[in-house]
Amino acid sequence: MPYIDLNSDVGESFGNWTMGDDAAIFTSVSSANVACGFHAGDPSTIAQTCRDAVAAGVTIGAHVGYRDLAGFGRRFLDCSPTELADDVLYQLGALSALAGAAGATIKYVKPHGALYNTIVHHEGHAQAVVDAVKAFGTDLPLLLLPGSVALAKAGAQGLRAVAEAFADRNYTPEGTLVSRREANAVLHDPAQVAANMVRLATEGTVTAIDGSVIPMPAESICVHGDTAGAVAMAAAVRAALENAGVQIKSFA
Repeated sequence: MPYIDLNSDVGESFGNWTMGDDAAIFTSVSSANVACGFHAGDPSTIAQTCRDAVAAGVTIGAHVGYRDLAGFGRRFLDCSPTELADDVLYQLGALSALAGAAGATIKYVKPHGALYNTIVHHEGHAQAVVDAVKAFGTDLPLLLLPGSVALAKAGAQGLRAVAEAFADRNYTPEGTLVSRREANAVLHDPAQVAANMVRLATEGTVTAIDGSVIPMPAESICVHGDTAGAVAMAAAVRAALENAGVQIKSFA
């Protein structure tokens, strides 16, 4: 039976401000990208998210980002590679401690937002993320965009490089994500999204924004938890995949 991982960004609430419905998302996904406090999340939120993930049997990954709480990690920061590597390593250490207290360990790393998109092409920042993961010492897999510079660098350093696709995002014909600053960057029709992800899991292709069918080799699908209708979207994607004979399980 073919299988694929479903991941979602979680633990992104902060203080009295709430983002997403993590408990509901956990009923659909197999992996949780837990915010590490730099783009979102605070210690209590992170700790509770880890406890909830353990209770739901969901694998925990580190969702590391630029140090940008005000911008939700969606702004590029022109920091040095050394500073970025230190920031990523700091985030891994924080999540590791809180996950450990919940009886779990970090199983993979996924960069967030601007950092994720930047290391598709930015040599210095891509190397910094890889260096930080290597310095952490457990050779965690890196979850990244297919064709990215960081994916190649991770593989070159002996790390497992895992390609992912985004269920609720539109793609350019070149296989990159349509910028959130552009129209139709985010998809909202569960039926359309589910059909596209079944094609991805069974054929290795997706439909781009111009209607063309493009190759998309991926071991994991991200279903965002912070968009409108996210819970229903995640449930629809999981149901469609399982109805197509695709098993949902973590890659890690």
